[in-house]
Amino acid sequence: MSHEVEPKQLLHLVFGGELKDLATTEFKDLSQIDLVGMFPDFASAKAAWKAKAQSTVDNAQMRYFIVHLHRVLDPSDA
Repeated sequence: MSHEVEPKQLLHLVFGGELKDLATTEFKDLSQIDLVGMFPDFASAKAAWKAKAQSTVDNAQMRYFIVHLHRVLDPSDA
């Protein structure tokens, strides 16, 4: 009987939007934030972030971010 151990779930949020100024992380219009999704690990979050960032390369004001939610939910997990 082999019991596979699932890797620990480390939630990540990917989102983005158009910034007011590239020197800050203040968004131009919060109602237009693009919530890409929640991901169970950094690798899948990074893949989603990269795809969205590349799809908006023509808009210099667009920025996408990865938030390590597992660090917010459990600070001892950092």
